[in-house]
Amino acid sequence: LADRIAIVLMGKHKPIYDPSTDCGDYVVVTNASKVKVTGRKEQQLVYRHHTMFPGGLKEISYRDMKAKKPDEIIRKAVSGMLPKNKLRARRLERLRIFADDDMGPFKKNVIQRWEDGTLQ
Repeated sequence: LADRIAIVLMGKHKPIYDPSTDCGDYVVVTNASKVKVTGRKEQQLVYRHHTMFPGGLKEISYRDMKAKKPDEIIRKAVSGMLPKNKLRARRLERLRIFADDDMGPFKKNVIQRWEDGTLQ
């Protein structure tokens, strides 16, 4: 899932793709709370960030993150697959993630849908 999202955000699916330009599309992800991981990742996966204070390393397990902020799981996965350059933040701004089916005002603007591996 995250690799397909990253490809669309970068614009690699377009014939005019250039690594130095930002030619990607907006991506809307729904049902983020229903994301599944394989293997033992549900017990072993830990998300870490630092507060920049001494001893400020914070750890959040996958289960806690899924309960509190399910959209952040997909956002961190996609962020790790994008190139680490100046365009990364702008590309992540075009990613909209919703925990359930309700997309709000974005529902009217969806042109193509990707469900179960088929583009509709």
